Amino acid sequence: MNTPDITQSKKSSEKIKLDFKESKYATGRRKQSIARVWVKKGSGKIFVNGKEMNHYFKRPVHQISVIRPLNEINAAAQYDVRCSVKGGGLSGQAGAIIHGLSRALVKIDSSSKKTLKKNKFTTRDSRKVERKKYGHRKARRSFQFSKR
Repeated sequence: MNTPDITQSKKSSEKIKLDFKESKYATGRRKQSIARVWVKKGSGKIFVNGKEMNHYFKRPVHQISVIRPLNEINAAAQYDVRCSVKGGGLSGQAGAIIHGLSRALVKIDSSSKKTLKKNKFTTRDSRKVERKKYGHRKARRSFQFSKR
């Protein structure tokens, strides 16, 4: 009785083969994450590392943030997106996808550049984690001071 459930879970975890010929490619970066993004005309499906976006990013905050560049140019249901992302955590990966997606959208339609640039989607967020200093607990947090 449990065997059909196991096969269904294996099928959902398998990578989906996608045909993205004649698509535009761009790279996005955020923190330690690097995203390679392909965009083509389609029905609005987004795949991240071979999985649907909803299965890869469980948190709604990440799902909404990834779709934001498409919503800004009112093209959420006009393009299919395929991403392969590596490095960092989920927030950094979502930011890298946003950066790469917006750069690919500019390559497809240069009239959307003004809107995407105004919302700072095409700009690389260069902030990184500050290194830990010796004599401190974290980068800036020091140990508790005791006078006596």
